Amino acid sequence: MSSFEPNASGSRFQSTEQKDNRKLIYGILIVALIGTWAYIFYDKSKTRESVAQLQTKIVTVDSARNSIQQDFLVVSAKADSLTQNNIQLQGNLADKSSAIQKLKSDIGNILKKKNASDAELAQAKQMIGDLNGKVDGLFTEIEKLKGENKQLTADNQQLGTEKTQLITDKQGLEQNLSTTKTEKKQLEEKVDVATTLHASGIGISALKLKSSGKEKETTTAKRADLIRISFNLDENRITPTGTKDIYVVVTSPEGSVISDGTSSFVTREEGSKTFTSKVSVNYEQGKVIPVSFDWKQADRFKEGDYKIEIYNNGFKIGQGVKTLKKGGLFS
Repeated sequence: MSSFEPNASGSRFQSTEQKDNRKLIYGILIVALIGTWAYIFYDKSKTRESVAQLQTKIVTVDSARNSIQQDFLVVSAKADSLTQNNIQLQGNLADKSSAIQKLKSDIGNILKKKNASDAELAQAKQMIGDLNGKVDGLFTEIEKLKGENKQLTADNQQLGTEKTQLITDKQGLEQNLSTTKTEKKQLEEKVDVATTLHASGIGISALKLKSSGKEKETTTAKRADLIRISFNLDENRITPTGTKDIYVVVTSPEGSVISDGTSSFVTREEGSKTFTSKVSVNYEQGKVIPVSFDWKQADRFKEGDYKIEIYNNGFKIGQGVKTLKKGGLFS
């Protein structure tokens, strides 16, 4: 039986070839491992870079948001302070205050968004600038109005002082006017009294008229046809020239005024009084004026005393009495 024996050189060659293959595989594995590690390192580096960039962007965005938020808080506080201290804004100022509150609300709505875009943040920043301008403008107008109100208050106080002085002056003038009116009235009353005429030389005669037209004085009642009253109006340098009314009141022996019952005048002391006859006299200032008139009555005269009173300007200026007797059979 024959046996097979391997060739020694072939075995060595085969062994060497196997070793070379393993080295190649190891080399490939090593290269692949190194490449993998390199990729991993590269990928991690890129990831870290992206993370760093993202973090930088986040920080930048947060910083911008915080800056905008801070600016908004400042101008918002200024706006709130301005409106709170001036609650009673009216008209145009009230409209501007409402516009400020609307703009503030719009900005607040943008800043409340967690994922606000750059465009929105930029818009918010611009709106904050507008808000700041509106607040400053409103503040300027309010300060201007405060200054004007302060001046108006000062002017009103001055006017109040002047008004008080005018009232005091007016009261003084009214008092003086009242005093003047009183003095004038007193003076007018004195002048009025002083212009009253005075009668003197009063004569009262009972006359009988004869068929021939001649007159004969009598003292008996049954023979008397009329009574003639005469007197002088004395000189008065105050009484102005003009027509003066003289009222004559004749009281009968029975004690009643002889009158038509409808004629009366006002006296200064006795009130309204009926009169017997009214005589109008043309008086000349500063002269003595003689007056004479006849008085008749429808009925026959009665015996007794006939009282004659003469009035001017409401005052009694003279009086006299005429006594008529009953008379005898042949009187």
